Order: sequence, then C-alpha cells, then structure tokens
Amino acid sequence: MRARRAVHRALVVLLVLAAGAGASRPPIPPVPQVDLPRFMGTWYLVGGIPTPFEREAWNAVETYTLRRDGSILTTLTFNQGAADGPRKHIEAPARVRPGTGNAVWDVRVFGPVKAQYIVAWLREDYGLMLVARDARDYAWVFARAPAVPEAELETARRRLQGWGYDLGKWRRIPHVAAHAAQ
Repeated sequence: MRARRAVHRALVVLLVLAAGAGASRPPIPPVPQVDLPRFMGTWYLVGGIPTPFEREAWNAVETYTLRRDGSILTTLTFNQGAADGPRKHIEAPARVRPGTGNAVWDVRVFGPVKAQYIVAWLREDYGLMLVARDARDYAWVFARAPAVPEAELETARRRLQGWGYDLGKWRRIPHVAAHAAQ
C-alpha cells in the first residue's frame, strides 16, 4: 500500500510540473463532438507517450463505462513488463468538461488531483482515436482492436509531433493474442 501511495504521489508531482511546462503553448484542439454512448466500451492502448505506470505495459486495454450520474469510469488493465507479467488494474473516475462536446475530460488520478484528457482525433467509425494533453507530456493511441496498421500509427505520431510532442518518448504497446482480450 505504501508503494502504491508513493507511486501516486510521484505521478501527482509529474502532472503538476508538466502542467506548468505546457502553459505557454497553444491548446490542443479537441474533436468537435464525441457521442459518449458510442465511445464507451473497450479500447486497446496501441501506442503513445506513456505515463510512468504504462512504460512497461503489455496487452493494455482501457474500458470506459458511462455511469448514471454522467461520470465515466476509466479502467486500465495491462501486464507489467512482459506479455505474461503480473496483471495491473487501475480505475479512475472522469467527468466531461461542460461545453466541450464531450471531448475534454478531467480524470481524477489521485484524491482531488485531476488530469486533462483531450480526445484530439477520432476516426469517423470510432475505431481509432488519439488522446492528448495541452502539457504535451503524455498521449495515447487507442483502437477497438489490438492490431493497428503501421501507417495509422505513423499518422498518429505525425499529429503528435505537429502538436509539439517529443517523439523520442514514443512507445508502441505490444499485444500478444493470447493475452490481448484479458
């Protein structure tokens, strides 16, 4: 439990520092509208600029559940360090920011600390999306299936680069068929 609290505190410090670092850059524009019921469900994390928690993730899956009160439960599960590594499970409640077309969320990562979550690009069929942050510290590419063509990942990388992200921090998240749907 102490280790988990220490990790949470470290993430809070990183988020606060990163928020200040991105303050001079223009905001990343969200998509105009997200149909929340259509958006909910299972998304495979296939690449991005990970948080410390995700740096060694394999078979990462994020699930969004719309609650009756309008909040969203985000649930991330993954294997730590290898395809057969220990399974990790992180839940975080989120709220849509009013006036954003459901495309900008505040995700509560620890206590009262909230992290920005911008749906910055969403394929028309809701099969692939790019989540970013104005701080340009973390970003995620999610898909409805664990395998994504390299050309689509490269398009996501170019978008991130255009928004000012450091692609040296990019990581493709591996998915192994036997574990990908856990």
